[in-house]
Amino acid sequence: MLREVMEAMELLEGPDASGEAAREWLIGKGLEPREVEVTHIAGEKGGTDFIKVHLSTSGTGPTLGIVGRLGGVGARPERLGLVSDADGAIVALACAAKLARMRARGDALPGAVIVATHICPNSPVIPHEPVPFMGAPVDIATMNRHEVDPEMEAILSIDTTKGNWVINRRGFAITPTVKEGYILRVSEDLLRIMSYVTNEPPAVLPITTQDITPYGNGLFHINSIMQPATATSAPVVGVATTACIPVPGCATGANQVVDIEMAARFCVEVAKEFTAGRARFYDPEEFERLVALYGPMQHLQTLGKGEG
Repeated sequence: MLREVMEAMELLEGPDASGEAAREWLIGKGLEPREVEVTHIAGEKGGTDFIKVHLSTSGTGPTLGIVGRLGGVGARPERLGLVSDADGAIVALACAAKLARMRARGDALPGAVIVATHICPNSPVIPHEPVPFMGAPVDIATMNRHEVDPEMEAILSIDTTKGNWVINRRGFAITPTVKEGYILRVSEDLLRIMSYVTNEPPAVLPITTQDITPYGNGLFHINSIMQPATATSAPVVGVATTACIPVPGCATGANQVVDIEMAARFCVEVAKEFTAGRARFYDPEEFERLVALYGPMQHLQTLGKGEG
């Protein structure tokens, strides 16, 4: 997928990066115009272009969601060029392009894939420990409304996750599965796929209860990687591009092409396996038993008592 990743990076690195430009690029990869939606949303801190791709299929397999999470692909005027935070958008667009090209050549998946992300070359920088993060021109609730689709039966949420000390290796890592307020065990099927893609032992990003609650509650979040889990009952797994040291989300020249390509290739392989019914994000029977024993946890998908 190196070609798709490099083309996506070139598409997003300039001040003219936009949803319409990405749409035209994806149509050139074999998508029908009706399969690519672009919506411009203006917020208090500027605007962004949401882009959603519906990769249709003639099969009857389940639908996978691939969501690229980020504040923005650029931090102009404070920084020039592609920022570290852009990895989620790069991976999402590269996956859409790769799956479209596969389908055009006759390798259609047995189920559908919905890819969603947003493109903003002028996002704000916000304070965060241990390094600054990228903010977003719109709030998380708006992002979830445009990126989390009710047809998604499972979701991969890709986000740059380099501004921390809890995972100290180059490449990418996956999180435990999160569903309806529960942090479940790590999917063994996804660990298997990851090991095949990387040719190395799989890596897992540790997440906490705070990380799976909505932004805006005043709690610390590692980043926005698990925010889609606050807006759906579908199982969500984070796919985090990682580093050996904390890297600011607003840093430029920090996107690692090979690492991004591996993360994107992992998402495509999961799409193949999940839509064919050969990979599960969680065990439904075990989840039902968990809820029967300890009750529902959907309140963790809200802002908390008296807040929503």
